[in-house]
Amino acid sequence: MKKLMLFPVMGLFFLFTGCQPEVSHEADFVDPVRIAVLVDEGFHDGEAYMPMGYLANHGALITVIGPETGTVTAYNSDFTIEIQKAVNEVSIDDFDALIIPGGRAPARLRENEAVVDFARDFFETGKVVAAICHGPQVLVTAGVLDGMDATGFSGIREEMEEAGVNYHDRSVVIDQNLITSRTPPDLYDFSAAIEQSVLVAPGIEDIPSQPVI
Repeated sequence: MKKLMLFPVMGLFFLFTGCQPEVSHEADFVDPVRIAVLVDEGFHDGEAYMPMGYLANHGALITVIGPETGTVTAYNSDFTIEIQKAVNEVSIDDFDALIIPGGRAPARLRENEAVVDFARDFFETGKVVAAICHGPQVLVTAGVLDGMDATGFSGIREEMEEAGVNYHDRSVVIDQNLITSRTPPDLYDFSAAIEQSVLVAPGIEDIPSQPVI
């Protein structure tokens, strides 16, 4: 079983995306930004590892959290990831942003009361919460998306709209502290939006709708 390093190099990002954007070191984090990545069994490998690699290579400190510590496997490959901390072992104050990758894991995560409470409480602080693909399902269960502009995998569009979401079929949508994207082809926009929002909290009009190559 393949096991990737916790902080993969940017080569992994480029391997999955097939694009090689110019990286500006002027955008590197001045102070270490602490980011939690919420996963469980059945996570999507690229949607977890690519933002982690992108942000770690810009100086962020990444912690993988989940319902309990241990190794979990992606649903779409034999890649694994180590959950370093359970949600009941961390505090919202430990982190500056929260990322929820997609895959089958969000359907499991939303069944865990402690995870849903953590996601809800984190969102309500106003700190950045970023979810891609099926990731918004956790936030739907948390009840924080009513009236928000957002996107996600097309298969959960109806569910999101029933939760009060103004759904947009775009690569990345930002509404206040919420960042959402649809699928793996959007990962560059998703990762760049997290970086820019954590640093300077720009408006949605300041985030490119297509990758900058």
